[in-house]
Amino acid sequence: MVILHFGPEDLANVRFAISPLNELHLSVRVLDRPDARAIHLPWITAARERLEGLDIGVLQALQPSSAYTPDFINPPPGTPLAELEEELAEMAATPRDRVRAEVLRAYAGGEVPPVLRAFLDEPDAAVAQLAALAREYWRRALAPDWARIRALLEGDVLYRARQIADGGAQRLFADIHPEVRFAGDALTVDMPFDATAQLAGRGLLLIPSAFAWIRPAVLTEPPWQPALIYPARGLALLWEPEPTAPSAALASLLGRRRAAVLTALSAPRSTTELARALELSPGSVSQHLAVLSAAGLASGHRVGRVVLYARSPTGDALAG
Repeated sequence: MVILHFGPEDLANVRFAISPLNELHLSVRVLDRPDARAIHLPWITAARERLEGLDIGVLQALQPSSAYTPDFINPPPGTPLAELEEELAEMAATPRDRVRAEVLRAYAGGEVPPVLRAFLDEPDAAVAQLAALAREYWRRALAPDWARIRALLEGDVLYRARQIADGGAQRLFADIHPEVRFAGDALTVDMPFDATAQLAGRGLLLIPSAFAWIRPAVLTEPPWQPALIYPARGLALLWEPEPTAPSAALASLLGRRRAAVLTALSAPRSTTELARALELSPGSVSQHLAVLSAAGLASGHRVGRVVLYARSPTGDALAG
């Protein structure tokens, strides 16, 4: 069990982030887990085909079945919407002694696999090769589906932000996961190991994930900000076909293009994403969003450098 103690400043320093590198490493685990098929089978089938001929043994070995996974392979993102290259640069900057120590710790009590020996003998070169492998894995396995995955994660962030606004920390943590509980000044997470940490003004980083579908994970090791990785809301619907066109009734009511914009907001999207998906100009999409927002059917929320639009409950009812 992990217990995180909040001080007076910590609740004000709770933040959210989306991490492509976190999704990359967690997706590697999903490929070899039979219990993942219930949720991720469409992705697993496609990804295995796209990954044919690529040796991902290093990625797999860096995630042993023990409770600890080397932290350097997945540094917590420093911005709300991190880019893969930003995270890989942070990984590449890990001191070599830390790389060695974390690989050894991951295999404490056992022998480090031969495929990971380079991380002990030549850590700088090994980390550079790991970054190159991660880029190729991303290109094949995740890039084709990243827009869909990111929309799910962004939707979770918007939902959690509303939970904080409506009910503070109690509301936020009430439905993140059954194994996460908040009482008094402490957040308790059921984990297969014991740890207690004082947040001491550092706050908590919350990272929703599409591939951490069973249980949350916690990072408390310095020098990183403490982080909680948890399954994103709506995960069970991730691979279902998205609505491609509005109903005839909705199109008659709102007009075909405006109805298409409202229908496409089944997940939060930026103006640019909507324009690309609907083959409309950004200016046209902006006009339709302005009308939908004025009517209380949608609203925009800034996440990092991007404004994401999502349907309101009234918009959901109308689109349905």
